[in-house]
Amino acid sequence: MAKEIQSQSPPSSTANGITFSSSSSSSPSLSMMLSSTNAFSLLSKGWREVRDSADADLQLMRKRANSVKNLASTFDREIENFLNNSAMSAFPVVSSSSSSSAFGNEIGIMKKLEPKISEFRRVYSAPEISRKVMERWGPAKAKLGMDLSAIKKAIVSEMDLDEREGVLEMRRRRDRDRFREFYAEGEGEGSFGDWKPIRSLKSRFKEFEKRSSLELLIGFKNSELVEKLKASFQSLYKETDEAKDVPPLDVPELLASLVRQSEPFLDQIGVRKDLCDRVVENLYKCKSQHLWRLPSSQASDLVENDNHVDDLDMRIASVLQSTGHHYDGGFWTDFLKPETPESKRHVAIVTTASLPWMTGTAVNPLFRAAYLAKSAKQSVTLVVPWLCESDQELVYPNNLTFSSPEEQESYIRTWLEERIGFKADFKISFYPGKFSKERRSIFPAGDTSQFIPSKDADIAILEEPEHLNWYHHGKRWTDKFNHVVGIVHTNYLEYIKREKHGAIQAFFVNHVNNWVTRAYCDKVVLRLSGATQDLPKSVICNVHGVNPKFLMIGEKIAEERSRGEQAFSKGAYFLGKMVWAKGYRELIDLMAKHKSDLGGFNLDVYGNGEDAVEVQRAAQKLDLNLNFLKGRDHADDALHKYKVFINPSISDVLCTATAEALAMGKFVVCADHPSNEFFRSFPNCLTYKTSEDFVNKVKEAMSKEPLPLTPEQMYNLSWEAATQRFMEYSDLDKILNDGDGGKRMRKSRSVPSFNEVIDGGLAFTHYVLTGNDFLRLCSGATPKTKDYDMQHCKDLKLVPPQAHKPVYGW
Repeated sequence: MAKEIQSQSPPSSTANGITFSSSSSSSPSLSMMLSSTNAFSLLSKGWREVRDSADADLQLMRKRANSVKNLASTFDREIENFLNNSAMSAFPVVSSSSSSSAFGNEIGIMKKLEPKISEFRRVYSAPEISRKVMERWGPAKAKLGMDLSAIKKAIVSEMDLDEREGVLEMRRRRDRDRFREFYAEGEGEGSFGDWKPIRSLKSRFKEFEKRSSLELLIGFKNSELVEKLKASFQSLYKETDEAKDVPPLDVPELLASLVRQSEPFLDQIGVRKDLCDRVVENLYKCKSQHLWRLPSSQASDLVENDNHVDDLDMRIASVLQSTGHHYDGGFWTDFLKPETPESKRHVAIVTTASLPWMTGTAVNPLFRAAYLAKSAKQSVTLVVPWLCESDQELVYPNNLTFSSPEEQESYIRTWLEERIGFKADFKISFYPGKFSKERRSIFPAGDTSQFIPSKDADIAILEEPEHLNWYHHGKRWTDKFNHVVGIVHTNYLEYIKREKHGAIQAFFVNHVNNWVTRAYCDKVVLRLSGATQDLPKSVICNVHGVNPKFLMIGEKIAEERSRGEQAFSKGAYFLGKMVWAKGYRELIDLMAKHKSDLGGFNLDVYGNGEDAVEVQRAAQKLDLNLNFLKGRDHADDALHKYKVFINPSISDVLCTATAEALAMGKFVVCADHPSNEFFRSFPNCLTYKTSEDFVNKVKEAMSKEPLPLTPEQMYNLSWEAATQRFMEYSDLDKILNDGDGGKRMRKSRSVPSFNEVIDGGLAFTHYVLTGNDFLRLCSGATPKTKDYDMQHCKDLKLVPPQAHKPVYGW
């Protein structure tokens, strides 16, 4: 028997559905057996006596094996588990109705098992057992295992077939009773609502209903999930000290921003821009009462700075930047604007005319390029139109033509250097253009922006932006360039009103000018005077100067007068292109109306033009004292001796001839008109409001001597001062002097603007409409100006338009 116990057989086995295992888990406790029946209590008492006897024997074994005390205790627990499992397996808990029928069999089984257990106690109590256990299970062994299969076989062998079937039947009844108890499926308990899991779920819902919403929120707020989310967000965004110092936008700032964003809509319903500006200013004054909410540095800036629009833009940009917001453009904008990693910026000046055509849009951009290039902070490119030889013959004076762009560039540079006195280091580039006889203007052919390399597309100055973009069909300027400035030279509405059906044409041109300047100028539009159309994003500033040669003439005349010499030996003169719109209509009307008041006053008139014959015929018909002479350069020696320059024109934006006459120290008699606002600060400028006042000013100028110009007045007329004003009003001084290496705060990239969305939509609509040849011709475009022709390709060495189609940048 001992040998069988010591043999290494599997730790568990099964026979007739009854399982015996040395490591099986404990069955339900003895308390459940005691509550079953009285008969079962007698059996349990007998088993308790057996267990007590076995415990005494085991205590003796533990005394003999002191070195393996822990192993012996483990062995004791296995014996106890075996006894308990055997009892539970042989005598399951059954109902009172079935217990009496199996009672007799249970007693017989116990009687048969008793000698086997006694034999088990005798064998395991022998000294040899302790010695063998110690030899086999030394300190290196971590687990004690016993083979109890022999006991199992002994018990099974003593049971007959009927007894086994009875045990199996009792086991099945026990399992069924336990199932009914858990699922409440006994007699009278068949409803699903009484199922134990359902009852547990209902109780939990009742507890949830008793809890208040505040307790639920507090519990959710303190939950582990919320804490993990907060930690994740804190790791993604760490608020800087600067962000903490930026207060949020208050109500006046939000309202001011709303008014500014709504300017396009308000303009369409008749609310003028100046009224919107006043509303924004008043809102900012309201904000000044709450400066205590701002940091001291920001509050002082708002008090000292009166530019409310810039303050508002920077406030919104700073708040958005403090929240980590970054705006990279809108639906219409190009996200891939060129970066400018180099410290030196590039300025491209695009104009609508070129020398030798002596017009303002040819001369003034040329001087601007020269004086901007004089600074080493930026490189400059002047982009001018190239005309085919047939158009050159119509435009350039004295039948002067050029066979190549290089030849015309040489002429331009020579003319410029003779007048400025220094070598200007800038590049001259040409784009294809065509001359319109009806409009007496040059229009671009094709996409002008493509003739500026992308690497140089940084800052664009559009001279006459409305003229350049009337029929522009190509990439949007604001998409290709980082900063686009427009300069308005001409009062087109005034010219158009003088034509047939001029009022209707002026109405449409007014809206088209607003359209194209909004679409293609993203920063500011500079108006030389208040005589121009009030355009979006526009400010008034004279950014033109005079040729240095005129200032030198003025200095020479002042020296002659200081020596007591007669500087002015001639009377009055007028100089200008001989077309009715250039002031000739006003001049003839004034001279005719006050012919008797002026007495023997004679006026010399210098000029050439399309209306020369008609002007001279009208003067002769009225027998006016006007002496018509061939046109001359204003710096010509023949004009130095005149004392009074008369300019009655009200169609000019800023008359260059008036500035030149003042620079030479002459009297100027001109109308009290917005185009002459800049000249009023000069004492030699005499303005009149009525025709009678005109007579008085002419007599005053003829009877007095002009005052010499002061150094400050001479500087204000110079191109150095004009360039400084241009840099300031166009914000180029901030851009070119920015030393942050491109890390400055860009308002256009920080603030999503409703205006930008509108401007982008206008530009896209304009691009679609100008792509239709029929609509172009109906609106007055020069034929075949949608793209350049083969002659342009030959002169400028371009790719034929069939092989290179301009692509819009959306």
